[in-house]
Amino acid sequence: MSPLEPLQPTDPPRIGPYTLLGRLGAGGMGAVYLGRSSGGRTVAVKLVRPELAADAGFRARFRAEVTSARAASGAFTAPVVDADPDGPVPWMATAYVPGVSLGRAVALGGPLPEHALRALAAGIAEALKSIHAAGLTHRDLKPGNVLLALDGPHIIDFGIARAADGTALTATGMILGTPAYMSPEQATAGEVGPPSDVFSLGATLAFAASGSSPFEGGTPLDVLQRVVREEPDLAAVPDGLRLLVAACLAKAPADRPTPRQVVGYAQQGAAPRTSGPWLPPALTAAIEEAAAVMAPSVAPA
Repeated sequence: MSPLEPLQPTDPPRIGPYTLLGRLGAGGMGAVYLGRSSGGRTVAVKLVRPELAADAGFRARFRAEVTSARAASGAFTAPVVDADPDGPVPWMATAYVPGVSLGRAVALGGPLPEHALRALAAGIAEALKSIHAAGLTHRDLKPGNVLLALDGPHIIDFGIARAADGTALTATGMILGTPAYMSPEQATAGEVGPPSDVFSLGATLAFAASGSSPFEGGTPLDVLQRVVREEPDLAAVPDGLRLLVAACLAKAPADRPTPRQVVGYAQQGAAPRTSGPWLPPALTAAIEEAAAVMAPSVAPA
């Protein structure tokens, strides 16, 4: 199944200098399109919903997202190539990463094997090193925000990233994020920093190994209570990675490893990636299909 859906009648044919070829996804905040410049550059264009563009608070948050995404550009993030957060309808274009989300990958092929989990852990942790070095905390790391590409995993969506100076664009005490992948301090509206992303990494790895978050089930409040009070069930995580995932999911931020330590642990006992794909054949095929939309022969929908 191609990741590209046809444009809808209400979609614009063009955003900025980019002709739109189809939809990559949509959510409550807006839609993401595949776009192409006249020079042939393929990008993912995020366009906010017109009614939200009139909301000064939302526009400020979107402007902050653009700033955060620019600052966090690294080998395993999607770099911003263009943006107009102050236009009539704000938009942002990032380099198109041909891949499938971790959530879709597990739905397609089931839990990942251990060698792929090690590569996933190391790749996400490397991305977090770049994000944290830029003074940011992602705050919404989850399977839907991890794209699996041929060269490894990429972190996307900096919609609720927060700078280290603590600048807040939301009301004090407001909880933002995805309950099953939040850290305990995030779930209780406490002080959130880089260790929170490491907790989310642990929950994301547990999902990749089992097909579900170790805290899922019931209402969002039930999930948050488990995140804060209960130990996760990691029985489905391979023995060689269970200690790493458990350490990432430590309740106290100071007890979690750093991204650099995660990379080192994930590489222990792993075969060097010198040739061959890091993912099972079905997922490699899905990624190659996602890459096919970059061909100039793709016509506007």
